[in-house]
Amino acid sequence: MKKFTLLLFLVALVLSCTDNQQDQTIVQKIAQANGIENFKDVKELRYTFNVRVNDTLRTSRAWTWRPQDKTATLTTPDSTVTYNYESEASQHEQTDQRFINDQYWLLFPFHLVWDDMEWEHTEQATAPIGGEQMQRVTVTYPDGAGYTPGDVYEIYFGNDHMIREWVYLSGGSRKRAFAATWEDYEEHGGLKVATMHRSEDGSFELFFTDVEVVTE
Repeated sequence: MKKFTLLLFLVALVLSCTDNQQDQTIVQKIAQANGIENFKDVKELRYTFNVRVNDTLRTSRAWTWRPQDKTATLTTPDSTVTYNYESEASQHEQTDQRFINDQYWLLFPFHLVWDDMEWEHTEQATAPIGGEQMQRVTVTYPDGAGYTPGDVYEIYFGNDHMIREWVYLSGGSRKRAFAATWEDYEEHGGLKVATMHRSEDGSFELFFTDVEVVTE
């Protein structure tokens, strides 16, 4: 009887886990594949945001993000600024714009569940750079959302729910579309981040260095 009861319990547990997986939306699965459940344990997240164009380093910004304190510190060759991005964003608008931009590239999969936006799932679509058949989620930010309302992102991913490419449409316009890869994934503190993004011709590279996660 005990063995039979244990068997029933295990079957029920498996069915429950299966139901939970089926109940998840596709954007939740993408966020989970990237380790969103571990973000709550992050005490400090450090990274350097870099942009290289035609072999020339145009931008390099070092960040220290303390999500539990709602603070971010930007370090450049010229200055260091620390601010609370919930209560002091308006006093540090330029720094806040940079913070939002840079951490979107770093943790965009998490914003799929953090942000107020609309999304549409396409089960089969052609990735713009590699030409592979992948799944696609089209994300649309509403008017009045953040610094760039109306932006649209088309993200392309495999069955592992890891993003491989995306297209950013500024203001939703095809005339201002920009495609880039998501590659060179690394895991830090349970968070999986793509450390390299390249344009189709390779003339543009946005990449992260010095990534470090401090947990409690």
